[in-house]
This record gives sequence, structure tokens and C-alpha cells, in this order.
Amino acid sequence: MKTRDRILECALHLFNEQGEPNVSTMEIANEMGISPGNLYYHFHGKEPLILGLFERFEDELTPLLDPPSDVRLEAEDYWLFLHLIVERMAHYRFLFQDLSNLSGRLPKLARGIRNLLNALKRTLAALLANLKAQGEIVSETQALGQLVEQITMTLLFSLDYQRILAKSGEVGVVVYQIMMLVAPHLQPDSRQAAEKLALRYLEG
Repeated sequence: MKTRDRILECALHLFNEQGEPNVSTMEIANEMGISPGNLYYHFHGKEPLILGLFERFEDELTPLLDPPSDVRLEAEDYWLFLHLIVERMAHYRFLFQDLSNLSGRLPKLARGIRNLLNALKRTLAALLANLKAQGEIVSETQALGQLVEQITMTLLFSLDYQRILAKSGEVGVVVYQIMMLVAPHLQPDSRQAAEKLALRYLEG
């Protein structure tokens, strides 16, 4: 692994464990056993490090926001899609632990987050529209628009909410919460199946 990638991996680990504001570039260099000058050669400070990690997060999340439009997806595919998104967000969870402050410090990050959120909401709206077209959803379009907002907020803040409650931030809990948001909008049979599967996510 290249030194630049090793620095990013180390920074990600420390940011996730201790919170980004509590970690200095000196501590990252010490953790890696390299000189501060070596780290500075690759990243001229902590802000480029944060942006480098966000770019990796963006590269990993973007393909998930472009599911095939010409393929009929089964209900399980939708839940897997959500699971994969939550996994990526959990892997870069430091980004969401103080998102408003981080975005305020780094306008480039703020723009990137907004673009990703807009893409996420478009994808969620399209997937819900497909389910409605298949007869799986009974709610009207306006209610589904609000559901997209609720899902997005849950994705953004649920892991940090668990952290505040001194919990470990389980991916399965977030997927469960989202599935239970969607369930009331489904046809009775689909709702029952979704609730049953949601419990499996909750139980791990």
C-alpha cells in the first residue's frame, strides 16, 4: 500500500475512534511511525486529509446511487441497497459526527455533501416510484416525498444518535429504522414481509 493510502487509512481509523477535532496530524504521524515532514509531503495539513477521505467516500458511494433502471428489482434488493449505503457511511462515520461544523470549516466538503445528498434523494425517490409502479406501495406521491426526507435524515444522523446514547452504532439498527419507516407505505403482504426482515436486521 502506498504511503498516501496508508496515511488515509490511519487518519480514518483515528478520526472514527476519537473524533476528527481531537486528532492532530502529529498524532497521525506518530501512530504510523513516520515523520511529520513525510506526512506533510503527502497532505499539507489536516483539511486536505479530510477532503481526501471524503473523495474516497464519494467514489465508493456514487456507484450505489446509480442502480440499473432497466432491471426489475425485488424487495430484498431495495433493502440490500440501503444496507450497502449505511455500511459506507459507517465506514466514514467521522464525517457525520459533527457534519454542520465540518461543512462550515470546509466549503468544498459542504458542496460535495450537498451533491451526494441530492443524488441520494433522487435515487430514493426513483426506487420508491418503481415500487409504487409495481403496486407494492399504496401511499400518494406527496407522502413518498416526505418519506425520502425521513430516510435521508435517518441515514445522516442515526449512527451518531447511537453514539450519543453510548451505543456502538450498528448498521443493522439503521437499516431496521429505515425499513420501519417504509413499511407503513407498503401493501399488507409486502409490509408484513418487510417488518419480518427488519427484525432480522435488528437482531443482527
